[in-house]
Amino acid sequence: MKNIVIVGGSTGIGSELAQILSVANNVLVLARNEAKLSALKTLCGNKIEIQRLDLCDSAIKNNLTAIVKQQFDHVDILINTAGYLVNKPFLELTREDIELTYSTNITGIVEACQAIVPFMSKKGGHIVNIGSMGGFQGSSKFPGLSIYSSSKSAVAGLSECLAEELKEYNIQVNCLALGAAQTDMLAKAFPGYEAPLSAKKMAEYIANFSLSANQWINGKVIPVAISTP
Repeated sequence: MKNIVIVGGSTGIGSELAQILSVANNVLVLARNEAKLSALKTLCGNKIEIQRLDLCDSAIKNNLTAIVKQQFDHVDILINTAGYLVNKPFLELTREDIELTYSTNITGIVEACQAIVPFMSKKGGHIVNIGSMGGFQGSSKFPGLSIYSSSKSAVAGLSECLAEELKEYNIQVNCLALGAAQTDMLAKAFPGYEAPLSAKKMAEYIANFSLSANQWINGKVIPVAISTP
């Protein structure tokens, strides 16, 4: 049984992950939307713990440290699934669009990792950052998604760097660059498009990867895609 923290787990793939992993593990789910967190708690019952966390909050690192300290003496797995998407032509993007995207998709993840690493440093652990094929070098790119895709490129680069820097603590870091799975975010990016994979199927893969893949894989950005989109 492992202690697992999921950041951004109230909807979509994160919610499915929480349901899958909570069957045999201790799971703490953090997200911005309290109503959706409560709905997930109702669904999972005592199998999970929930706490509100806003990745755009300047005090996220201190807040997350305090929250985790109440639940666990150590963390085995951190899964950063949070994501914010703006679908807008490049020339129409506002500073607010840019700042909100980067605050959620990269700055918040950096600070989440900073908060969680001390809980992993004695026993080791696995950090799994959820990226996107939109941020995978050489993959298809789409109009309107420049800021989202570039933020996910940053997640990939961060994961590679952290894997090297955290070796001394026996912490492995990987990034899964997801292709199309049927989520609200995908529907926002590609209205009317039906993905070949459900959020649950993608979550099953991520769950299995998070639990064991760090025995063989570290510092990798791995495409997980049937289509893009």
